[in-house]
This record gives sequence, C-alpha cells and structure tokens, in this order.
Amino acid sequence: MPKNRSNLKSIHAMFLPMNNEIKHFSWGSYSSLSNLFGIDNSSHQPQAEIWMGAHPNGCSTVLINGQITNISTLIEQDKALFLGENIAKIFGQLPYLFKVLAADKALSIQVHPNKLQAQQGFERENTLGINLTAKNRNFKDKNHKPELVYALTEYQAMNGFRPISDIIRNFLLLEIAELSELIYDLVTNQTSQGLAIFCTALLSLDGQQKSTVLAKLLHSVNKTSESTCLVILDLAKQHSDDLGLFTPLLLNVITLNPGEAMYLDAQTPHAYLKGTGLEIMANSDNVLRAGLTDKYIDIKELIACTLFDKKPVDSLLLTPIIDNNILHYPIPVADFKFAIIQHANQHDISIQGAEILLALDHSMLLTHKNGESCKIKKGQSVFVPAYAEHYAISSKGRVARAYN
Repeated sequence: MPKNRSNLKSIHAMFLPMNNEIKHFSWGSYSSLSNLFGIDNSSHQPQAEIWMGAHPNGCSTVLINGQITNISTLIEQDKALFLGENIAKIFGQLPYLFKVLAADKALSIQVHPNKLQAQQGFERENTLGINLTAKNRNFKDKNHKPELVYALTEYQAMNGFRPISDIIRNFLLLEIAELSELIYDLVTNQTSQGLAIFCTALLSLDGQQKSTVLAKLLHSVNKTSESTCLVILDLAKQHSDDLGLFTPLLLNVITLNPGEAMYLDAQTPHAYLKGTGLEIMANSDNVLRAGLTDKYIDIKELIACTLFDKKPVDSLLLTPIIDNNILHYPIPVADFKFAIIQHANQHDISIQGAEILLALDHSMLLTHKNGESCKIKKGQSVFVPAYAEHYAISSKGRVARAYN
C-alpha cells in the first residue's frame, strides 16, 4: 500500500458531486434534458449527451479542497484506492462511461469491435502511422464497447439482423430491378456468409446506381404506411442520399417504453433513432460506421468486425432481476454493471469499486457511517470512490447506479 493512501482516504469525501460535460452534437434534442432534469438551454443548442466518467474526451470534474479536479486525475493518485484493488489490477482505469443520451435525429448505424479486434486494429493503425485524430482512423483505443441503454422516454432504435428470410422478403417487395442480382445471390446462399456478401455489395453501390436504387426505395415505401417504411421515410428527411436508408429492412426496429432496457453486443449493427435514455458502455471510443452519417465509412473493416447472425426480436429486451426494490440488469461483460434503485429508504449498499449514481425523478440523500451525508438534486450525479465501502441511500424516485 502506498504510504499516502491512508492520508488520501482521510482527506477525501465519501461522496463527490460531479460536474459533467454536455455534448452539443447536431442530432441532439433542444428540450429533452430541460424537460426531464431542468437543465438550462438558454443558448438554444442541441444537447445530445451528458458524459459521466473519466473518458479523456469528456472527463467529469469534482471539487477537491476548493479545486476543480478531473476524476481521471483523482484516480491516478491511487488507482487501487479509488477504483478498488481488483478493478485497478484488471482495468487500470474507470472501466465504464455513463451517459444521458437525448436524440431528436438518428445517430449513425454502427458496429463496435470485440476486444481482440480492437487490440489488433489499434496496433495495426499505429504501425501504419494513422493519427488518432485522423478522419480515417477506425480504432481509437484497444478496448471493446458493449453497451446498455435504459429508456427514459420512448426510445426508438435498430439492433441486430432480422432473419434472412425476412430480409429477402423486404427487398423483394421493393421491386428494384438494380438489386435483383444481389437478392438472387442471397436467396441462393441464405447463410451468414451470404448476408455479409449482400451487405458488402449494397454498401458499395455508388454513382448513378446508388442514386437510382435510393430513388426507387423512397418511391416504393411512399406507397405504404407499414411501420418500417415510415421509419425509412423519416430517416430520408435527415439523410436523403445515404445507403443507410435500407438498414431498417435489414435490422430489427424496436421502440423501448420508458423503463425498458436493451443490451447491444459487440460486432452487432445498431443505431439509435429517437428518444432519451441512459447509456452505459465500456470505456472506449471505437466505432465502425455503416450509414446515416457524413463521417468516414470503412466497408472492409466494418464487414470484418460484424457478426452476420440473426438476433430474435424477443431477445432484445433485458429482464431485470428484482431484489429488495432494486432492478439489476444482467450484463454479460465484466466492464460494468447497471441497476435502478427504486424508492429507497436508507437502503444499505456495499461496494467493491467506484460507482456513479444519477438521480432520475427526485433528489437523493446519501449517508455514510462516518457521519457524512450528501444531497443530490434530480438530474445530477455523484461519484462514490471504492474506499467508501458502503453507503445508505434514500430517494422518493428512481436512482440509476453505474458500477463494477
């Protein structure tokens, strides 16, 4: 144990209220964060994401002895103290990033690599001398990026491939002659490999052929009120010349009701279309885009990092395990855990790693056995270091708990 660890523990509070950066991406909502949490938007900018964590692209700050301090700087003083011995040994950093995401428009269709792909891709691009900030950089770090989203409002998304038979039916109904050969090839090879070949060819269309198939797509979907077609028409208002408009025919389209949650695997194509929710993910910025974007698309790398397996619609929603008024959502990775604490009254919680708590509906009161207490307003978050070991929480509403 470092000589100064006991001193660090004695001088730092058990509860550290956070100041979090708001990202003003163009697809963000102008009103959702204000409506849900009373967050000011007098500058009238799109408020897309609130980042809670230690990611270098948007690190939260806390007040330490009157000084504004990055959480990452705090953790670096003694990783084992702030993160917990095991977390510090395994990850060496806060292993998750917690967000509020508010979308008025669709985010890009994307795939995240698995851990091995991320490690190999990161090293390969370093060897090639591609700058980390270059537009054609695919791998920003060595980590995977599994995600969970918890809906605060109705939350529309796409996640995972439909059955190949459904994909074939959807494309045949379009009656686009320019796609007939691609569809025939998929009909005769209804395998993951066949779907990969089909998607590669579709995304590679360019020039007049691309313009023609998009025009025929919109002409076809304009003739029906079927829900998938309405999604395509809505996306076309945002991205009229983008092959990603075909994606709702390939992927499951799902609308989460408030309070429902969904997990997004690595190597699985997905996109968030509209709504506000909580998002927790591994601490990574690795994104391979497939459409609905003006950003760089590397089709070869995208296809290599995608699993072309169907994902049944009834498998998308996560069923929480309820224990003493706490909803625990099963996560198949070690990087993060997520829970919703409901109507807690001095509920005792033991911790083994650093946590972030976000008050969703009402204020929350945290207390510690050393006599320290901390009241956090609705829409605000607090960082609880591992050295707190346990705390008690009270709130009339829901509190989101991001932890490890």
